[in-house]
Amino acid sequence: MESGKPMKCRSWLFVPADSERKLSKAAGAGADAVILDLEDAVMPDAKQAARSLAGRWLQAHRGTASFSRWVRINALDTALWREDLRAVLPENPTGVVVPKAAGPQQLQELSAQLLELEESCGLRPNSTRILALIGETPAAALSISAYPLTPLPRLAGLTWGAEDLSLSLGVTRKRTEGSEWADPLRFVRVQVLLAARACGVAAIDTLHADFRNTESLKTVAATSRADGFDGMLAIHPDQVPIINAAFGPSEEELAQARAIVELFAANPGAGALSLAGRMIDQPHLTQAKRLLGLET
Repeated sequence: MESGKPMKCRSWLFVPADSERKLSKAAGAGADAVILDLEDAVMPDAKQAARSLAGRWLQAHRGTASFSRWVRINALDTALWREDLRAVLPENPTGVVVPKAAGPQQLQELSAQLLELEESCGLRPNSTRILALIGETPAAALSISAYPLTPLPRLAGLTWGAEDLSLSLGVTRKRTEGSEWADPLRFVRVQVLLAARACGVAAIDTLHADFRNTESLKTVAATSRADGFDGMLAIHPDQVPIINAAFGPSEEELAQARAIVELFAANPGAGALSLAGRMIDQPHLTQAKRLLGLET
């Protein structure tokens, strides 16, 4: 994605970095962000080959304006992530996705390592962003409230993982019969949203594991946007257009936003007005401008 432009963050597509076939299709999937996965999707004996493939793919798509380029490195409590960074950072990825983040202090330590590598690669300091998967263990979940209190200039967004969290908690159901998140997962999800908003970064919802069920994804993605998230993780290219549509404004929403902006423009100085029998005030105007791209 070109520098200076706001980062779109509706759809974040994971692609196994050891699959040439899947990598060849990633750029055309329509995702706002492509994440080359060096972690869970790659077996230990394939890590080195995956790093090489990831580096070549990043180089081939360097400078693209249509999507941002990310790499999910291995967890910071392993011996693998430093090799991941040394392999991909010379190609100046948009950022790294950090799985199983233990807390904000761990991200600060990662940031220090990134700064050294940026210098050695001739990259601008702090140019490599971070998207952190947080709250995937009980201890990590309890540290979520510390993120807004910790200086993290590289932080671009926060997200979470239902699968690893369920495993660490011993949860035997992820959703209720009504398809709502079970309470332990819902608690973490809400904390991630609140922390992201408090940090002023993107709030990205977890993936929808049943990737063949596109109808259920439509419901899940629409609910996620209504709950306040900016986007979702995706694990299959077929999920991308559904997520993009869910997190993009409808024609009805755009028309409503234009009407609000025009009404306030016609009534300068007004604090509250009536539109189609509904009271609207300054927060409605701010939201309308944001939807139309008139205010960030």
